[in-house]
Amino acid sequence: MNPVLASICLNTLRERRDVVAKTKRIKVKLPEWQQNLHVLWFGNFMAGVGFSMITPFMSLYIDSLGKFSRVQLNLWSGITFSSTFLVTALISPMWGRLADAKGRKLMLMRASLGMAVVIALMGLVTNVYQLVALRFLQGVFSGYISNANALIATEAPIERSGQALGTLTTGNVTGTLLGPLLGGIVATAFGYRFTFFITGSLLFLVFLLTVFKVHEHFTPIARSEQKPIKELFTSLEHPQIIIGMFVTTLIIQASNNSINPVLSLYVRQLMGHSSGSLNIASGIIASIPGIATLIAAPRFGALGDRIGTHKILFFGLLLGLLVYWPQAFVQNIWQLGALRFLVGIVDAALLPQVQTLLAKYAPHEITGRIFSYNQSFQATGNVVGPMLGSFVSGSFGYSGVFISSTLLVMINLIWVRFSTRELTGKKEN
Repeated sequence: MNPVLASICLNTLRERRDVVAKTKRIKVKLPEWQQNLHVLWFGNFMAGVGFSMITPFMSLYIDSLGKFSRVQLNLWSGITFSSTFLVTALISPMWGRLADAKGRKLMLMRASLGMAVVIALMGLVTNVYQLVALRFLQGVFSGYISNANALIATEAPIERSGQALGTLTTGNVTGTLLGPLLGGIVATAFGYRFTFFITGSLLFLVFLLTVFKVHEHFTPIARSEQKPIKELFTSLEHPQIIIGMFVTTLIIQASNNSINPVLSLYVRQLMGHSSGSLNIASGIIASIPGIATLIAAPRFGALGDRIGTHKILFFGLLLGLLVYWPQAFVQNIWQLGALRFLVGIVDAALLPQVQTLLAKYAPHEITGRIFSYNQSFQATGNVVGPMLGSFVSGSFGYSGVFISSTLLVMINLIWVRFSTRELTGKKEN
């Protein structure tokens, strides 16, 4: 070969090698909103793990703090569980107002750091009064998930908001799904108190990730310029949709949570005996909806962006009517498990779509307040649901809870149809 030609070929090969090597070193940079989505997904996952890790043994932990009768233990357990949600319902609007004035990232930092400290301190309590006080404080520092939704809603492109919020929802669902299993393992190996320390550490990690990895393009609004609540809603272009979604959130949470207090007891009734496999069976039945939601939520979000989010919400409620009612008449846990899987698909079509509609029809400058009001309604549903389930099961048996939930879904279906009727035949924003 000609020496000159050989030299040219060799140099060309070297240049191509250098280009390939340089290309491999260059990382493809995601849009900033997608980077936020990844970090906040992990934050929601950790928040879900943090809350659900301590839930399975909270009553047992209370029992270890003193000598209680069965009635006293049930009372203190109820107070301990509900106190966080009650405070959350009352205080969320205040945090939402501050979020619109100071930014959602600051609220994410406040919630994650506050929860990290408060939950870690729960591992040091010596009596039930201290535990209840800290549960109240936990409610004060709530708002990570709602502010994560608000930040993604304002940062993501409007045509991708449904998919983004659907994906974000799976973070909390996955964490809530795995939390009880992780909590049971840690509590068994190291005791109840150590679980609170682990949970606090995980939430502190979320705080650090939020500080250094979450970016927000935020234009502050002076608190003096923020409209009072009445004026705020009268100034909205679509107030009927916004208020409709608040009430929808409350009914969704109430219908979902009304079943939770009696689900394990219903499983025991279906199994016909109390055996060593009851805990495993109850855990599987409780986890199945989360698995289905994890799979379906991003897909429903993307489909809603194409055909209309309100249509997915309406479909979810229709499916809910077909899924809740038969659970009252199942004969074995296999039938119940199949229907609970469908419940997870129903869930994937509901709350993420509500949040997407709020994102699409709330002005960006008040998104923090809108999502915080929605969190108040959600927390109220978390309180009302178990109370309703306990009353109905005591009066009409376990099957009655599923029938009452079906009636709630029917009411919600009519309400959604009414509150979104102006979207019929129109393309969403």
